[in-house]
Amino acid sequence: MVSLLPAPGHRRLLASLATAACLVPLLAVPAAAAGAMPPPVRPEDGGDHLTVVVRHAGAGRDGTYQVRCHPESGRHPDAAGACRALDSHTRWGEDPFAPVDPGALCTQLYGGPATARITGTWAGRPVDASYDRGDGCRIARWDRMVPLLPRMGDPA
Repeated sequence: MVSLLPAPGHRRLLASLATAACLVPLLAVPAAAAGAMPPPVRPEDGGDHLTVVVRHAGAGRDGTYQVRCHPESGRHPDAAGACRALDSHTRWGEDPFAPVDPGALCTQLYGGPATARITGTWAGRPVDASYDRGDGCRIARWDRMVPLLPRMGDPA
C-alpha cells in the first residue's frame, strides 16, 4: 500500500511553503492600495501649486493659469476638475508629468500647434513639464491632463 502522506522530513517544508503562500496576498494588498491613492499632503509642503502656460491652443484657451490643490483654488477655469485629474494620475513611484518614452511607438497623427508648460510643486516634488500635440502619444499625454490642460477639438 502506498502512503499519500509526506515523509516526516518534508512535512516541515510543506508547512513553510503553505504559510508563505498565505502571506503573499497580504503583502501585495498594501502596495496595490498605495498605488491607487495620491501621496499624502504634509502641512510643511504648503499644498500643491502649479502654473500652467498654454500657447497656440486658440482663443479662450491660451493663457497663464494658477491652480492650487488640497484645497482647490487659483486662477484656473476648473481648479477642482484640474486637481481631480492630477489626483487620478498620481501614483507612488511614478511621475504623472513624465514625458513620452523615447522608444514608444506612436501614431503619426498631428494634433495641432498647441503647447503647454506646467511648473510648480506637486506631491512635494518640483514640476517642470512641457506638452505638445505632435503625435498620438503626445496627444494622449495631453488629454490625460484635461481639464488642467484645455480640451482640444471642442469649441472654446
